Amino acid sequence: MLLSRVAERAYWAGRYLERVQSTARLISIYDKLLFDLPRSIKLSWYNLVSINKLDHAFNEHYSKPDERNVMRFLINDRNNPSSMVSSIQAARENVRTTRDVFPSDVWYLINELNHYIIDNANQGITRKQRHDFLNTVIRGCQQILGVLHSDMPHDESWCFFRLGKNLERADTTSRNIDAAVAAILEIEDMDEAINSRQIIWLNLLRSLNADHYFRRAVRASINGADVVDYLICNKDFPKSVTRCLSNLVHTCSLLPKSDDITQELTDIQNSITAEYHSDLKGQPLRDYVNELQLRIINMHQKIYANWFPAWD
Repeated sequence: MLLSRVAERAYWAGRYLERVQSTARLISIYDKLLFDLPRSIKLSWYNLVSINKLDHAFNEHYSKPDERNVMRFLINDRNNPSSMVSSIQAARENVRTTRDVFPSDVWYLINELNHYIIDNANQGITRKQRHDFLNTVIRGCQQILGVLHSDMPHDESWCFFRLGKNLERADTTSRNIDAAVAAILEIEDMDEAINSRQIIWLNLLRSLNADHYFRRAVRASINGADVVDYLICNKDFPKSVTRCLSNLVHTCSLLPKSDDITQELTDIQNSITAEYHSDLKGQPLRDYVNELQLRIINMHQKIYANWFPAWD
């Protein structure tokens, strides 16, 4: 039987490692999006703060929501628990305190990535070296995940790690959709809005590394309804909300004390699917995504209450 504190740390290692990669990918794609859009369209870097619901934390320490401050906040600010530096250090600490359940190579790799991010964080703040810095971080995260998948026994520790990873992925996908819809609403009255919408939807797919697989599955020109439908409902793409939540429910079913929570999470998953309609767009779509994020938080709370009550 796995100790509750070990299970919890494996869970958070999965969440924080996924968060490092998703933050790096989101910054990289947003950078490319601003480059691709017409010069007359000025999207704010502050959108990256808002979609993560970090407005209060940002405004406590920064007076100006410009690119440099947003980059510093998302990459190198230790006061922000979701920054890349904070997340990689939290992932490292969770692995360090449970080293006996993780492959030894993962401990070395996560140390290397931790030192790289801390030592080179300033490269991500300025544009000149940002691309190389973010790509190195993404590759580092993928290398660690690859070693975990190939070398870690698929026991209870793996299941809790997988719970954290999939919950974080579902949350990331929902927030990226919200960011795209917010950007489209911001430019909807501009003359360039029609062409710019397609650019935004394409970059949304790229932010999740989904553009290639979307084209294979849909075989049609990119439009908002198809993109959102794919990222929420597709059963095969690893980062779609439906696939992440299906993985979550299945993983729960493999763990002890799981009958009640598996049914509860299944009910939440079914409600998310039932309430989604492909004709949702604009503010109603943002309202749906906001409710989706609340349901994901509810899933997290149920996981905590079921398996980590002494540490809540």
